Amino acid sequence: MREEVEAALAKVRPMLQADGGDVELVDITEDGVVKVRLRGACGTCPMSQMTLKMGIERYLKKEVPEVKAVEAVM
Repeated sequence: MREEVEAALAKVRPMLQADGGDVELVDITEDGVVKVRLRGACGTCPMSQMTLKMGIERYLKKEVPEVKAVEAVM
């Protein structure tokens, strides 16, 4: 599943990089929770939770059905 998640993040990454941010895959738990680190402008943006849930999480769940949730870690 890690390869599928990395491929999906690669498709999302250009949109984040266009605004000075980025996303890094940290871990995937056995129960399907993807842990990511928001970097650059995304790490300090007040809208980062919306980006995480409505953007990254929604896309990953669509592309990789085994994904149950996406969480940001520091």
